[in-house]
Order: sequence, then C-alpha cells, then structure tokens
Amino acid sequence: MTKIAFQGERGAFSEDAATRFFGTHIDFLPCAYLRDVFQAVLTEEVPFGMVPVENSQAGSINDTYDLLLSYPLNIFAELILRVHHCLMALPGQSLAEITAVYSHPQALAQCDKFLSQLQVETIPAYDTAGSAKMIKEKHLRDCAAIANSRAADIYGLEVLASGIETNPHNYTRFFAISKQKTRPARENKTSLVFAVKHVSGALYSILGIFAARDINLTKLESRPSRDKPWEYVFYADFEGHVDSEIYRGVIEELREKTTFLRLLGSYPKSEERLA
Repeated sequence: MTKIAFQGERGAFSEDAATRFFGTHIDFLPCAYLRDVFQAVLTEEVPFGMVPVENSQAGSINDTYDLLLSYPLNIFAELILRVHHCLMALPGQSLAEITAVYSHPQALAQCDKFLSQLQVETIPAYDTAGSAKMIKEKHLRDCAAIANSRAADIYGLEVLASGIETNPHNYTRFFAISKQKTRPARENKTSLVFAVKHVSGALYSILGIFAARDINLTKLESRPSRDKPWEYVFYADFEGHVDSEIYRGVIEELREKTTFLRLLGSYPKSEERLA
C-alpha cells in the first residue's frame, strides 16, 4: 500500500488532495511541519508527499516554494482542489449554541462573511483538521471548527453548515513530490527556479526565450534569495515537458542567460475543471 506524507492532521485538505490523486487505497503519514513532509520523501520513509503550493485567494505558499528549492526532489504531479469549508461541532450542538470557532487563519479569513453573521469569537489554530481533532479530544462544547467534511467523518463531529466560504471560486493547487520523475502525459507543465544578473533587460531576455517559441508561461513570481539580501530568484511554470526536443532547447538557452537555474519537475497538468 502506497504511503503519502502531508502536513497537518488526518482530514486536512492535503489528505483530500492525496486521495483525489492516488485513490483511496493508500496509507498516510501526517506531519507537523511542511519540512517534515520533504524530509520523509528525501529519506524514502514514504515515496510521495502532497504539499499545497498556491491558493487562488491567498496566493503562493512561500514555505513550500522555499522547500522546493532546498530539497533535491521532483514535482511528480499537480492537482487543483476546490476548497469547500464546513462548520462542525460535537454531536447534538446547534448553530445557535456556538460561541467560538477555531481554524487555520486562512480558513477563518476565507469564511469571514459567514462568521460575521454568526457573531462568534474566531480563534486561529495551526491546522483546519487539527481544530476539529481538538474539539473532539477536549470535548469542547459551544465551540466549532472550520475544516472539510472528511475531518467531520474522521473525528465524529456533525456538520452544522457547509459551503461557508465567502468566495465560491476558492481553489488550492497541490504538488505531489517524489524522488521519482513522471512520464509525459497528454498535457504537461514544467516548473523551474532561476536567477539573473542585475543588468538592464536581463529578465526581458528570459521572457523572450519563451515568446520566440510561442510557449505559454503560466506563472512567474519572485522570491527573496536566501543567500544574499535584496537579491531574488524567480519561480516559473510553463506548458510542456522537458523530454521533448523543443523544451530541451529552451532549458539550454536559459542556462546560458541565467546565473542559476534548477528544474523542479515536469509533470502532468491537473485535470481539475475550475467550475
């Protein structure tokens, strides 16, 4: 049985993403921190990890991007998950009895309209599913957690309200990470990180490499360099797989025009429909 590492408690959205991609016949290794997920894959305690990389509302998850640069692992696959938030509490509790709601700060922010109507105290916690687990283990009455419906099933809580996110277009992008590489699929993406010299037009020349070949650059984002203050590296995604000749040529030209370049992986594009 394949074992998948993820950050958080059982019932986290990362577990949901792993199940969507790998199927239900898998085992899990919950980790306290994102770094622990990468370490478990690196040491071959597990063959795969599932990590969140970007949310359509909150933007990039910087810790994940920093760890992708730090660890010699491959992006094996991409999955885009529609995020549905639920309010859950101990069995027998009613919505009118709830006075406090626990969850990850991002989940609380994403449900701000619903929570303002309840007029309850909101209490940040380190994890969505962890909040549900805490309410169950501590038997916290008049308290609720925001998490996904899987967490309610795992911890024996009742869902008091579902679909409580303010924006219905709430998606999180996940990467499956591994020591393994994946074969080209019908539609592929490639992720890489690079740095350029501090000279006029340096980044423009990089973008020209993609434009000249009519390659769709789907993401470009800068992050501070961990080695030098006020210097930056660029994370980029483009459509295509480096196993094909045209994209190998792109990488060769990029290496000539960058001061640093590392491929993070070529992988199948997520088939999730944004509807």
